Amino acid sequence: MKKNSKYVLALDQGTTSSRAIVFDGSGAAKAKAQAEFGQIYPREGWVEHDPLEIYSSQVGVIAEALARCGIVRQDLAAIGITNQRETTVVWEKATGRPIHNAVVWQCRRTAERCDEIRESGYADTIYKKTGLPVDAYFSATKLEWILNNVAGARERAMRGELLFGTVDTFLMWKLSDGEIFATDYTNASRTMLFNIHTLDWDDELLRLFGIPRQMLPKVQPSGSLFGYTDETVFGARVPISGVAGDQQAALFGQRCFEKGLCKNTFGTGCFLLMNTGSDAIQSKNGLITTLAATRENAPVCYALEGSVFVGGAVVQWLRDSMRMIRSAAETERYATKVDDTLGVYIVPAFVGLGAPYWDAYARGTVTGLTRGTTKEHFIRAALESIDYQVHDVLRAMESDCGVCVSRLAVDGGAAANDFLMQFMADISGAEVERPAVVETTALGAALLAGLTAGVYDEAAVCALGGDGKTVFKPNMDEQKRNGLLDGWRDAVRRARG
Repeated sequence: MKKNSKYVLALDQGTTSSRAIVFDGSGAAKAKAQAEFGQIYPREGWVEHDPLEIYSSQVGVIAEALARCGIVRQDLAAIGITNQRETTVVWEKATGRPIHNAVVWQCRRTAERCDEIRESGYADTIYKKTGLPVDAYFSATKLEWILNNVAGARERAMRGELLFGTVDTFLMWKLSDGEIFATDYTNASRTMLFNIHTLDWDDELLRLFGIPRQMLPKVQPSGSLFGYTDETVFGARVPISGVAGDQQAALFGQRCFEKGLCKNTFGTGCFLLMNTGSDAIQSKNGLITTLAATRENAPVCYALEGSVFVGGAVVQWLRDSMRMIRSAAETERYATKVDDTLGVYIVPAFVGLGAPYWDAYARGTVTGLTRGTTKEHFIRAALESIDYQVHDVLRAMESDCGVCVSRLAVDGGAAANDFLMQFMADISGAEVERPAVVETTALGAALLAGLTAGVYDEAAVCALGGDGKTVFKPNMDEQKRNGLLDGWRDAVRRARG
């Protein structure tokens, strides 16, 4: 795949950490660095980040990754960015200083506002235009909240003094010293303000939420030239030529280029996406219609998506809040010490339930506890809860598309857990394929940037990924599977009150 000796830098800005990964001309990861940043919880159900801490952590890992690789910024042919989606940042145009903490995709502060919108009869209009259900998950009500609750914000926005962006837009603004004010189709499609059919910000929705159009960035294909980093900020003028929201980047990184192919990312949340080609399928089962990552001058491509709010975050909860484990890797050892959960189910609805339920008021629930329950049973139940939630989304997706998914590509940090992957295969009845390198989100951003910049060859990109993959085949009988799923459904009903 190598066309020249230049490198591509992928910035993978996630919910709990910032990463930088350097890929060479053959698409191999040569070096990476990662740094966690703070999580801010002002109230129950509220989640915030400090945008400047996100930026500084990203700058730090860039320097570390380049040093580990032994290259300098001038060796970079392109930069690709992938990011946590929906997270909302508002900053001053003149200074680049945020006027409030970023309101994170997990934040539920606008749940009541979403209830009002649904009651007013706008839900169907919003879904037809954006492919999204009305939910606090998306950016529109978060942005509206900032404008309504930060003193003088709405007036300043009307005067053109404030800018809005998802995290990709904020990073590009900072790295280019304000020269780039843009986002891509995939991130824009998560705002509840972008019409996925006309590919433009929707004036009716902007009026509904009171958002001035001048606050909004330019929108363009994921694989296209967004602009250049500023030499005084970044140390070199390097093109940013690939941008995609993390899940669409992972779909691209898994090379799910054909209609019907799907992947699930096991990260802080879980995100199942299926490529639906040119068809913007309207879900009858609580799924999202969204835009997939596509390159400039290529046909627009859509996807169906189901989002699980709490995936790997349940393991962080076990580690940080419950203090049952010291590291995420320990969960596999504990889970395999017992044959089952002894009837224990955990529904980790810490911030409500996402697809296919979209219940903002569901809360975390544990059922089936007995005197015989041990730590091992509890930890196994926490891991199984991740797969149960993905299973629910998978069945909803099959119903919408009229297909039976027999192969599920997986990635994300938690995909390294063999127990989790085998149980996913068992409970879904599908083969689970894990690539040798699970950094497919960063790889997707790198491939988009590298293809645009001419570093990578399209045919070779399509052929990537066959070597070293692990396949988990289902080996659970149907009667046992159905019994376990009956118990899970009962637990979900209890979590929803």
